[in-house]
Amino acid sequence: MASLLLPFLVSLIIFHNFQHTSSFSLSVEKDVIVSSPEGTFTAGFHPVGENAYCFAIWYTQPPRTVVWMANRDQPVNGKRSTLSLLGVGNLVLTDADQFQVWSTNTLTSSKQVQLRLYDTGNLVLLNNSNGFVLWQSFDFPTDTLLPNQPLRKTTNLVSSISGTNYSSGYYRLFFDFENVLRLMYQGPRVTSVYWPFAWLQNNNFGNNGNGRSTFNDTRVVLLDDFGRVVSSDNFTFTTSDYGTVLRRRLTLDHDGNVRLYSIKDGEDNWKVSGQFRPQPCFIHGICGPNSYCTNQPTSGRKCICLPGHRWVDSEDWSQGCIPNFQPWCSNNSTEQESHFLQLPEMDFYGYDYALYQNHTYQRCVNLCSRLCECKGFQHSYSKEGGDIGQCYLKTQLLNGHRSGGFSGAFFLRLPLSLQDYDDRAILNNSNVLVCEGEVKVLERPYVEEKENAFVKFMLWFAIALGGIEFVIFFLVWCLLFKNDADKEAYVLAVETGFRKFSYSELKQATKGFSDEIGRGGGGTVYKGLLSDNRVVAIKRLHEVANQGESEFLAEVSIIGRLNHMNLIGMLGYCAEGKYRLLVYEYMENGSLAQNLSSSSNVLDWSKRYNIALGTARGLAYLHEECLEWILHCDIKPQNILLDSDYQPKVADFGLSKLLNRNNLDNSTFSTIRGTRGYMAPEWVFNLPITSKVDVYSYGIVVLEMITGRSPTTGVQITEIEAKSPHHERLVTWVREKRKKGSEMGSSWVNQIVDPALGSDYDMNKMEMLATMALECVEEEKDVRPTMSHVAERLQSHEHDS
Repeated sequence: MASLLLPFLVSLIIFHNFQHTSSFSLSVEKDVIVSSPEGTFTAGFHPVGENAYCFAIWYTQPPRTVVWMANRDQPVNGKRSTLSLLGVGNLVLTDADQFQVWSTNTLTSSKQVQLRLYDTGNLVLLNNSNGFVLWQSFDFPTDTLLPNQPLRKTTNLVSSISGTNYSSGYYRLFFDFENVLRLMYQGPRVTSVYWPFAWLQNNNFGNNGNGRSTFNDTRVVLLDDFGRVVSSDNFTFTTSDYGTVLRRRLTLDHDGNVRLYSIKDGEDNWKVSGQFRPQPCFIHGICGPNSYCTNQPTSGRKCICLPGHRWVDSEDWSQGCIPNFQPWCSNNSTEQESHFLQLPEMDFYGYDYALYQNHTYQRCVNLCSRLCECKGFQHSYSKEGGDIGQCYLKTQLLNGHRSGGFSGAFFLRLPLSLQDYDDRAILNNSNVLVCEGEVKVLERPYVEEKENAFVKFMLWFAIALGGIEFVIFFLVWCLLFKNDADKEAYVLAVETGFRKFSYSELKQATKGFSDEIGRGGGGTVYKGLLSDNRVVAIKRLHEVANQGESEFLAEVSIIGRLNHMNLIGMLGYCAEGKYRLLVYEYMENGSLAQNLSSSSNVLDWSKRYNIALGTARGLAYLHEECLEWILHCDIKPQNILLDSDYQPKVADFGLSKLLNRNNLDNSTFSTIRGTRGYMAPEWVFNLPITSKVDVYSYGIVVLEMITGRSPTTGVQITEIEAKSPHHERLVTWVREKRKKGSEMGSSWVNQIVDPALGSDYDMNKMEMLATMALECVEEEKDVRPTMSHVAERLQSHEHDS
């Protein structure tokens, strides 16, 4: 056996080395570059720090302007780093330590593969035998789009950290699930969309032919040669020099603004020919917490600490400021009185604790003084004049800006000990930091050691021996590894990044399944601690315990391809013998059901509205945006989990029913699924099951959030209503309240609202939410709205004041 195996192993090793023989290579130590035919663009190693290089593409003519980078977040050393085109058709960037930093991940049997740089700035890996493009840089933009380079739904632009640090920054230009081109700030603490503003959607979005549209799902934006930007959501932008063919680029700059640049041949500097946000201070994250942005024609944009605050880091404006006094909510602080300093023409976007209509200034003061989390309030007077206006209480002071012409004013809460500030002190505040800070230079130290011949021989010998052992192991695995389910598990791990856990690992992580945190018809959930100290939620499934492993892995692989901020993230699974377990991310604030029944009453009106919106977004994604249609079939408060910021994540999706888009006969289920009180009438009357069953259950959950009452036990009604086969007792009660309110001309919403909310809610938005929930629970499924329509309605009202 050994004599037969050895020649085969030797030939296999020779074949392996031959396949990875480099057919093209660039060295970072040699000034070797790739140029486009007319010399417009150059590709090569670009210095980004001390002994730090990135493989990049730039405009050849000065000034050298980088338009693409392969390894922007992992520069390589300035010695012994190479870019190689392997014989298998894979373009690989290797660091001096001989580990792979970046790759095109391409593979072909053709020996006619070439790397070409076109005069469009597109770097292409091309199969010459058939003209097929294996890979191209236009499909993987960094922070810049070149003329005729599309930005699609699968890609986005990410800004750099600064003008001298090319690493990925905090700003993104992308298409969201509503098919709208957006700008988002993703900071270390908060995330927010700042273009287009959410409150403009109700007026400018839709199929009206003038504003942005959500109906075109092609999701593509393009800059043409003449200086016009056209997007599939009807957004268009024309540069100031439109109509002339120039060198152009569209760049998401490190300050969060998208700018269009142009330059004529022979000129030395790029000219800004257009920008998406004309007001730089309206970009989120420009100044950190407890500071505000000003923009003066002479001095430019600056960040200033609020009175009574100081910089966290005097060299980094994005860290913001901290108070010089003890916060009111601190357990160590003694009770202290406060006063309110008026900051004219100043606003802080978002993080409203509540909005109070028709309030005087003094009533705002009283409200904020009684709330320890309140850091101040914005008060704007009504058009009719007088002291009556709108009052916005703020619990966080982010995205602050001061701009002339803004009619409102912000009133900052300060201790009585700090009463010496006035408007002149604010305007002349010397505690200023110019936004352009000093950037630390990246370093990639490299020390060349003296070679030792014996050590080198032993190293190569160990590598060769290890290679032979690996080949033998691989052959044995191929010959003996006949379990198809195990092969599928291996493929699943590669495709999704899931980890396959053993049953003993998960049993140890849960301390013998002792810490139960949830239970349902599908299984029991336990809190666990993995070996890498990650806290997770481990669900032990009951319904699929007898399911074949191959079928189970097929369903898990589909779940693994789903990715949405309002869906629970899966980390791994266990399929061992009769055991079927799923490993999820752990949600700190438990389920919606636990919070609704909690006596601490932490779910205020704002949180409940956001939970309704986030859940709708997650379900819309499952119903309409996946490669598979996925029905949840068991929407209830127990399956809506809340993270540390009370953002909702839908759980237990995917294992109920997977529907192929091409299969029109998707209406049959082998068993009734769902939970009493949340099930649609289709289950009872054996009607075709569609996504509208989830819409019905969602409507019940929203009514439960609004009223604080259970759909099965929380309402006392008539004997006739109690016999309803669909458990519509809560629905009937709400409908009766609405009917009586309409007949009597009184507000019906006040009669159904959860007493725990008190009067701290928006009446108009509450009525809209309740009306929409009643539409979701209509008997006739075709009358119910889709989840995408529900999400759009809630989104359009999210920032209404």
